[in-house]
Amino acid sequence: MKSDQIRKKYLDFFEKKQHKIIPSSSLVPQDDPSVLFNTAGMQQLTPYLLGQKHPKGKKLANIQKCLRTNDIEEVGDKSHLTFFEMVGHWSLGDYFKEEEIPLMYEFLTSKDGLNLSKDRLYFTIFEGDKNAPEDKEALEIWKKIVPENRVYSLNAEENFWSAGDSGPCGRDSEYFYDTTEKGLGNLSKEEFLIHCEKLDIIEICNSVFMEYEKKDGKIIKNLKEKNVDFGGGFERWCILKQNVESVYETDLFNYFIKILEENSDKNYLIQNKAYRIICDHMRASVFLISDGVLPSNKDQGYILRKLLRRSLLYLKNINFNLEKMDVLLFSVVDKYKEFYPNLEEKKDLIYSEISKEFQKFEKTLHSGMKKFEEIVDVTKKNNNVCKIDWGVFNTLDCCNEVCGKDAYDLFTVYGLPLEIIKDEAHRRGVGVDEKNFNKLIEIHKESSRISSDVKFKGGLGGDSPKIRAFHTTTHLLLAGLRKILGEHVHQAGSNITEERSRFDFTHDEKVQREVLDEVENYVNSAIENNIKIYSEVMEKEEAKKQGVEGSFWEKYPDKVSVYVMKDDLGNIYSRELCGGPHVENSAEISQFGKFKIKKEESSSAGVRRVKCIFV
Repeated sequence: MKSDQIRKKYLDFFEKKQHKIIPSSSLVPQDDPSVLFNTAGMQQLTPYLLGQKHPKGKKLANIQKCLRTNDIEEVGDKSHLTFFEMVGHWSLGDYFKEEEIPLMYEFLTSKDGLNLSKDRLYFTIFEGDKNAPEDKEALEIWKKIVPENRVYSLNAEENFWSAGDSGPCGRDSEYFYDTTEKGLGNLSKEEFLIHCEKLDIIEICNSVFMEYEKKDGKIIKNLKEKNVDFGGGFERWCILKQNVESVYETDLFNYFIKILEENSDKNYLIQNKAYRIICDHMRASVFLISDGVLPSNKDQGYILRKLLRRSLLYLKNINFNLEKMDVLLFSVVDKYKEFYPNLEEKKDLIYSEISKEFQKFEKTLHSGMKKFEEIVDVTKKNNNVCKIDWGVFNTLDCCNEVCGKDAYDLFTVYGLPLEIIKDEAHRRGVGVDEKNFNKLIEIHKESSRISSDVKFKGGLGGDSPKIRAFHTTTHLLLAGLRKILGEHVHQAGSNITEERSRFDFTHDEKVQREVLDEVENYVNSAIENNIKIYSEVMEKEEAKKQGVEGSFWEKYPDKVSVYVMKDDLGNIYSRELCGGPHVENSAEISQFGKFKIKKEESSSAGVRRVKCIFV
């Protein structure tokens, strides 16, 4: 079954089950500034899982573009990817376990669905702990459908889902499939876990039953409405239905590999790691650019730049003919354009930006290789011994090798991956101190993780009263900026924490302090005038006609949520597209103090940034 057929099967099945099909949102979250990318299908549903009414109703389904960057260095094995697609469906206060479990079993095993072998499926439920009891309801439902020895109770790490220490959460049921040649049959719990560890059995999807609310890591109450949040791995479904060992052998990649082989002097079987890295990174880059990300040295642009530069190094490694780059890139567009039409619309931009980035990196690469040659010369002359005086390093490991610190600098400063450094060192008759290189990488990863946690902590957990207040004032801030500076001003990004609100907007010159004071007065006046904040659902085209403010219109469905801010006299202060958390009355903002624009600065070409606080 081809990938296009699998997508169609899923969406057709759930449409017949009265689910409204919603489009994939952009890889860059529009209403959640707390994360760099959409990493799961449920992210665009965040406000609706928290109780807001969705314009399409209570039963929804989609296939969502996702990107995760945690495992970039692991890409190249059989399974790791950065860009992937996640299938999802949701019940927002409608059906629950009694309907969800039989529904998913029907999709997995029927001819209208994936038509998987019933004898190869296994299922898990939550075993219970001090926070929540065993999911006996799910167990009883499963026992009506499959033999009880196919259902296993596992701990919270495996079968309890939450976005963080605070917010909606719940027990889940996970679905597994036996990928061995002959089939494993009935297994004990211990045998099941062993085969999962060996990847003989793989998880293919899960249904989260959101029924609790967490605060500071503890469940404090039941939610008013019970929700279902289903997520499935589209690429894994393709592996199963195409009977191949790796995602790279599916039709999602085999056309790409063929083009690489036709224009290189090393084939896939010999250089499969390089091929897989190129396939993953180039596909992810095409999708990122189509969603408005451009190479830069920060945030999303930094990730794109890293993916492209790694791609170029490995393209050189297999001696790919770079004059055929357009054929390679447009093959990705052609593969996905029917389901993601913006790829065709942006294909010229995609080619242009990737070509420019490759040209820039060629210069850096030249400097990096020059530095590498200097390091190798010193290594050969001095039988190089690493001089790092750090307790975690064994300096004796560095003899006759490129020092781990030098290799690390080549990686971080010039973008040379370890595999390339090793290959080039081997050609020159020296080794590489991988042990100390890896120690430095781990320190770097931990530092990046801590920084990322501080900067991008959020998701469903980022819904405190103060964050709602900040988010609401960003609407008033934008309205004030447009009123005073002009209608060329639009939102270009934002980031909200408990301490401050950061807001980017389109404007090509510095905003003077007296203008910022006027904007502050507009916001504070609106808050003092007892404004009410409410949403109204309308057709997208009608919202445009009425002058509703919004960015990225093409990412929204046919019906949109418009947030209106109006006082008792009927004066409208803001009308804007949004899907995030807001207060209902400006009195909820007043408790935190006066709104203050603390700083104004340049963010990028044609974009200004303000940082705001309550005082």
